[in-house]
Amino acid sequence: MSAAPIAPAAHVPATHAEALFEPFTLRSVTARNRIWMAPMCQYVAEASGPAAGVAHAWHFAHYAARAVGGTGLILQEATAVSPEGRISPYDLGIWNDAQVEALRPITSFIKAQGAVPGIQIAHAGRKGSTGRPWEGGRYVGPEADGWLPSAPSPVPFAEGDPVPHELTTAEIHEITGQFAAAARRALAAGYEVVEIHGAHGYLIGQFLSSESNRRTDAYGGSFENRARFALEVVDAVRAVWPQELPLFFRVSATDWLEESGWTSEDTVRLAALLQGRGVDLLDVSTGGMAPKANIPAGPGFQVPFAAEVKARTGLPVAAVGLITEPEQAGAILADGQADAVLLGRELLRDPYWARTAAAALGAERAAEPGTGVRVPVSYHRAW
Repeated sequence: MSAAPIAPAAHVPATHAEALFEPFTLRSVTARNRIWMAPMCQYVAEASGPAAGVAHAWHFAHYAARAVGGTGLILQEATAVSPEGRISPYDLGIWNDAQVEALRPITSFIKAQGAVPGIQIAHAGRKGSTGRPWEGGRYVGPEADGWLPSAPSPVPFAEGDPVPHELTTAEIHEITGQFAAAARRALAAGYEVVEIHGAHGYLIGQFLSSESNRRTDAYGGSFENRARFALEVVDAVRAVWPQELPLFFRVSATDWLEESGWTSEDTVRLAALLQGRGVDLLDVSTGGMAPKANIPAGPGFQVPFAAEVKARTGLPVAAVGLITEPEQAGAILADGQADAVLLGRELLRDPYWARTAAAALGAERAAEPGTGVRVPVSYHRAW
């Protein structure tokens, strides 16, 4: 049983609707459309005790609403591979089995709505142990369930932050193992996509960028050395993540710094290496490495970076960043700049954005089984 088709909007090119609501397959997984949810932290998990990092009713309701709303693939917020890997004490985690059990109902419901459940696994590095954004987002110490962050080098992120602990080689290898263990747990929890978080100035990005990585050993200096940790994490995760399931990697395509840091050329170079190691899609964002960065934010301002990776490497990409309008999203896909669009804040504002877009673009395919936007049978009488 399906909803009645929506009358086409004459002023919108049909290719935009077709592009936005076309299914997309990576390995054995097919997303019903190209409207995907970007990871957006909620900062509402318990900070300490047995329930630390464990999903609860808010997380279920939050992700369930986006699945019912028609989103094709849902990437769960940055989920920490260890307690010290959290951005804030209130982040979700996937370092123990209690966390796995709490996530299973979420993935099961997402699948039941015809959406694909994905998870972003992450380590915050020197940007960890911060308060919630609406409480200032600054560093919090042990008296507020915080900890001393670690990093490639003893360089604080911002003025006033503590000097992070410089990771030893043994500790780097331990964290690599934590990413692999997180991927195993993600599989047990029912996720069909894993994304490794290498963007926004968190730990993997800290190794990649010369702005934060001042090491002189095998993990610092040259591009090859700075990329070593990222590639080792990818290898460790791909080794335990089933071959039939897709692996994503999120990158900041540029640090937006003039004289140092990670650049778009570095991103293209890294993308080719990731493709050869079994990464199926690059989630292309920017920034987050330094407070001093001058970021020219505007509608779709990060899309050209995704388009460049796609054009120069052939690796599938998802574009993100101030994509808010259906026509805009459809044009990005129809023009071949990206293979999917990731919406973050827009999906916080409107869980039903995919259905809004279907109406705006006159997407008659949105009601077909396996494609577009599926309306739950309980809601059919409203369509």
